[in-house]
This record gives sequence, C-alpha cells and structure tokens, in this order.
Amino acid sequence: MSGHSKWSTIKHKKGKTDAIRSKTFSKLSKEITVAAKMGMPDPDMNPRLRLAIKAAKALSMPKDVIDRAIKKSQMGDAADYTEIRYEGYGVNGIAIICEALTDNMNRTASNVRSYFSKCGGNLGQTGSVSHSFDRVGEISYPAKVGSADDVMMAALDAGADDVESDEENHWIYCQMEDLSAVSDALEKALGESTESKLVWKAQTLTEVDLETAQKLMRLIDMLEEDDDVQSVTHNFDIPEDVAALL
Repeated sequence: MSGHSKWSTIKHKKGKTDAIRSKTFSKLSKEITVAAKMGMPDPDMNPRLRLAIKAAKALSMPKDVIDRAIKKSQMGDAADYTEIRYEGYGVNGIAIICEALTDNMNRTASNVRSYFSKCGGNLGQTGSVSHSFDRVGEISYPAKVGSADDVMMAALDAGADDVESDEENHWIYCQMEDLSAVSDALEKALGESTESKLVWKAQTLTEVDLETAQKLMRLIDMLEEDDDVQSVTHNFDIPEDVAALL
C-alpha cells in the first residue's frame, strides 16, 4: 500500500458549497445522459450508465434528477457530446490529463489552452503525458468501513489489484474492464462506495513545494470550474508540511 496524493484529501476538505454541488450534479447528469445515449438506457444492460448512476447516488443526487438525465438521452433534441482528452504540463513539468464532454470542441480547446497558459503551463499533444499513467478502475471508501488489512482482503476477494489507505480513506484499484464487477462485489462486502470510476493513475508522484502547489491548485481549480471538463488528473503530491500551509 502506498500513500494517496494529499491533493485528494485537500480537495475533499475544501467543502461542498451549493455552487460546487450544483456544478458536480450538472457534470454527473451530462455523463449519465451520454452513457445512456451511447448504450442502453437500462443500467442493468449498460455498465457505463450503471457506474454513472452509482457515482451520482454516492453524492446524494436526487432520483428524479437521475431519471431526467436518462430520459434526456432518448429525446431527439439531446445535445451531441464529444469525448476528448487534453494532456499537458503545469509548472515544473507536472503532468496533467483533462477529460471533457463537449458540444463545441473549439470552445473547449480554447478554454483549456488558456487555463494552462495563465498558470505557467502548456498544452501538449494527445499522448504526451498519458504514457506516465495507467488507466484503471478506482473505488473509494471512508476509513470507517474497516482497517487497511480488512479492506485489502475484501478487495482481493472482489477481484481488485491493489489498495491504498490513509487515516481517512481507502482507494481500491482494479483493471478498467473489471470496474463494474469489482464495484458490485465490494458493495456487498463493504456497503455503498464513496466513488466508483475510471481514472488515470500516475505511475509515480512528484512532491512539490508550496509555491508550485499553489500554482498547480489554481490551474486545477480553473479546469474543474469549466462546465465541459469532467475530470482532471495529475502526478504531483503535496508533502504533509506543505499541505498544512494550504
């Protein structure tokens, strides 16, 4: 087991304001609509939709909002979204992957490029940084579900590959194609997860100082504020003493 990036904990502690909650619901709704439109509107027949709904429920999204997002996928006037991945570097060469769902690629590309530029980074070509990450399934639980050893045993029994734990959370990793099955098996053993999703997991993490962390956090905040951006991944870690100053 290795330590999870401190950024995850810091981001969690920033709080769930109504504005953040609303934006998160909007992005989850978009993913549900796209998943239902690309496959079947029945989650039992559509693994991507099932995971999207599970993620929405984990954040207490109301059932009627979920149902509306699914229904929207079957309407003729539903927007056509394109999935696109942007890769680039923040300050000090920190690798960043940004995934988006957009109905206007020119708008999204222009926005993402400007965020990198404003924060001292630069946007690269597709594939420029993703070779430093693994595409895996990630399922997270609060520490209260059990000890690191107990969660590790449950994870291995469910077909997962690895677990990372700290004093507040457990993160369980599996092959991307096994995410739905492993998530379902863990739900029977440990209860409802906090999140269940596909992620880009950095192969190695680079520790950063306070100034670098502040600049990187500004870039990530700008990216995550964009309505088209669904997820942002990076390969930096924040040491305990730096995290305390944030």
